[in-house]
Amino acid sequence: MVVVADDPSPAQSEALVAIEGSEPAAAEIVWTSARLGTAAAIDCGLRRAIGAVVALLDTSLEPIGDFVSPLVTALEDPNVAVAGGWGIVSDDLRTFRDAAAGDVDAIEGYCQAFRRADVVLRGPLDERFRYYRNLDIWWSLVLRDEGPGAPPRRALAIDALPFIRHEHRGYASLPPSERDRLSKRNFYRILDRFGSRRDLLVSERSS
Repeated sequence: MVVVADDPSPAQSEALVAIEGSEPAAAEIVWTSARLGTAAAIDCGLRRAIGAVVALLDTSLEPIGDFVSPLVTALEDPNVAVAGGWGIVSDDLRTFRDAAAGDVDAIEGYCQAFRRADVVLRGPLDERFRYYRNLDIWWSLVLRDEGPGAPPRRALAIDALPFIRHEHRGYASLPPSERDRLSKRNFYRILDRFGSRRDLLVSERSS
């Protein structure tokens, strides 16, 4: 396990030092001198990943069973680029809505799994995404995109992964006005890269 400690509090530092000094070490602690944004912190973890499949989980999720096997199985299909428990779709790449299990346009960041090899080829994450919202859409599209004129790979939402969802601290900790401001800033990055790429939409491919 890797813990990215970006400017931790004194109490957090004390707890992390205890973990780091345990035998055998329960986790690798990555110390940073300043607070990182969401994408930069994830990149720190991705650079240390060693498995063929990487699964990103939000801290609001509480696993209550084997969620890894369904994700790994989904990614055995070479046409699936990203898989997870919650998917969203769009008709115009401007607004997104929740979708049922199956093929979707993007996988939400609560639980997002992909191949480590794709991180090498298509990463790193854009570290301008300091706030978490909409990074999941951007990364899903990056993973799926095979270029204009080529069929995109799939994003697959898997039904009933064994999680209990709790309050999302990144969402609840900010006032609505600040949350919306940061979200819009991130969404412009999606539009800059993918705003004209309607070929990535499930609705376009099924019509």
